[in-house]
Amino acid sequence: MTTTDSFFAICPRGLEAVLAGELAAVGATGVRAEAGGVAFAGELRTAYAANLHSRIASRVLWQIAQGSYRDEKSLYALAADVPWERHFSPRQTLRVGLNASRSPLASLEFATLTVKDAIVDRMRARAGARPSIDRARPDVRVFVYLDESAATLYLDLSGEPLFKRGWREDKGEAPLKENLAAGLLALAGWTPATPLLDPFCGSGTIVIEAASIAARRAPGLQRRFAFEKLQGFDAAAWRTLREQARAAIDDRALALIAGSDISTRVIETARRNARLAGLDAWLADGRLRLAAVDARKIEPPAPAGMIVTNPPYGEQSHPKSAPVPKMMGEVADRLKQSFAGWTAWILTSDRALPRQMRLQETRKTVLFNGPLECRFFRFEIVAGAYRPRGRAAAAAP
Repeated sequence: MTTTDSFFAICPRGLEAVLAGELAAVGATGVRAEAGGVAFAGELRTAYAANLHSRIASRVLWQIAQGSYRDEKSLYALAADVPWERHFSPRQTLRVGLNASRSPLASLEFATLTVKDAIVDRMRARAGARPSIDRARPDVRVFVYLDESAATLYLDLSGEPLFKRGWREDKGEAPLKENLAAGLLALAGWTPATPLLDPFCGSGTIVIEAASIAARRAPGLQRRFAFEKLQGFDAAAWRTLREQARAAIDDRALALIAGSDISTRVIETARRNARLAGLDAWLADGRLRLAAVDARKIEPPAPAGMIVTNPPYGEQSHPKSAPVPKMMGEVADRLKQSFAGWTAWILTSDRALPRQMRLQETRKTVLFNGPLECRFFRFEIVAGAYRPRGRAAAAAP
């Protein structure tokens, strides 16, 4: 017999709908987007597949218990009633994390200790020993979510956050997490049939994610997961999922993906990251192109295509460059001059970006890059929209 369980996949805010589609594609049922993630149901094998294949999720949690609580005593009783000994052993290390919304408890730190005490007390009573606590690299993570009246207890199935694909050597400056990069590509509607350019590629996150999508490389193939350490882990099912994912890789897929950055050093980091991601063949034959080029001098790699990029935020960009607002105006001039027919999608925390670029956005989506509220702007680059700056512009009628 198979058992259907409840799960919750966490993701960056603004990407819940995209994640819901991913989970449905791996066989999840009861998919329901909520703020900050997606609830779904399925067998444990479905949750394994979500960890392996989801490009958008940050973490997949397995719901172990849910019930009402009024105070620390009732919270302890709820946690102590869970058969933790079925899921892990006292020889493994443990960490308990807690989030809350409108909880009546006076101290969330004390609530976290209450759940931890309930788990170790039960483990000692049932297994004769208690697990040690490890806040840095635990074998098992338990997450607790409290609202005003209900507590939900989860086991983490992911371990390291899922945006850690297992290939990154160096994050470079102001890194964009891989799952947000994948979300940008999904929201933009990019497919491998469309030439792609990131003129601020940094350490290569967006273009490496795009090439991996084109090659059908499952994002979790190069890493390990927390569910592999849990008792009851179905090694045979997991082996089958990995074998199927490896068989699906197509490193001969056709695509044109280009990334550039003003820094030669950063581009070398991007190339190393691409090789670590298994994209050597893509670099060798030019389907993935990485070059040190100032975005204000960029040339289109194809007659038409799509730009998806995350330019610098704040007042300063690169030491060799201008302040960000001035630089983005100059980048826009270049786009209007040379990229007519392209679509540009730009993630920024600066709401004034369209004005700086003298472009009218055709769409904007609110997203969060970590805690930073951003806008994902869509611009259509139109032929004939270019106007030179300087004296000629001032003299124009």
